[in-house]
Amino acid sequence: MSTHKDIGVEKIGHVGTIEIRRPPLNFFDISLINQIADALDEFDRDIEIRASVLSAQGKAFCAGANFGDPARQAQEAREAEKKGDPADSLGPINHLYIQAVRIFRAKKPIVAAVQGAAIGGGLGLAVSADFRVTCPEARFSANFTKLGFHPGFGLTVTLPELIGKNNAELMFYTSRRVTGEEAVKWGLANELVPQDQVKSAAMKLAGEIAECSPLGLLSTRATMRAGLADRVMAATNHELAEQTRLRATEDFKEGVKATEERRVANFKGR
Repeated sequence: MSTHKDIGVEKIGHVGTIEIRRPPLNFFDISLINQIADALDEFDRDIEIRASVLSAQGKAFCAGANFGDPARQAQEAREAEKKGDPADSLGPINHLYIQAVRIFRAKKPIVAAVQGAAIGGGLGLAVSADFRVTCPEARFSANFTKLGFHPGFGLTVTLPELIGKNNAELMFYTSRRVTGEEAVKWGLANELVPQDQVKSAAMKLAGEIAECSPLGLLSTRATMRAGLADRVMAATNHELAEQTRLRATEDFKEGVKATEERRVANFKGR
């Protein structure tokens, strides 16, 4: 396997593993999402790999984007500029979503080991997998409206398809944190195990998948996820437009500040 800066990539039998290594909160940026997409591309090219596990070191699975870090925002802008993609003129978030769509185009089943918080875009990353193994300590949150802007990472498509429109609306409109137990009840996660067993349980599920015929898996998954990546791409185009508009508001600045200060935001509607 090739070397990646912020992730660990291994092959264990017929299972490929990707471990996010930005503890404790595993904030993402263009670079991290690109590395995950690249690793999944490698798995697709490896005939021996039939399924993969996406896990993370540290306290959180992925706490999404760190909007309060100016250095990271500047880095994202530089990295997007270096890529030379025509869409980069639309900004670094757009390029991040281009990389995110690559994850949805992966051909083989993915099991996410969600041992901690999956927040905002981190929830979007967890939901990009076919299955999620989690624990009572985990928290799932689409906290975008509490930050003062619009959901992203394709969640306006993926979350309703997974847990139903009304439950998705509940998560979007309240920005509440859903526990591991609630996640399993809603269909947001598939298995609930003790926290220290999340990764091993995810590996066991991926191993069970990998016992099946590789051609049968590829064919069936292509049928089950037909058009998903294209729907996510269309969704992220709309999400980006709304996020760009709302990021320029006073409410967004207040939402980010209130989140950092762990207080209720004083939104003004402007």
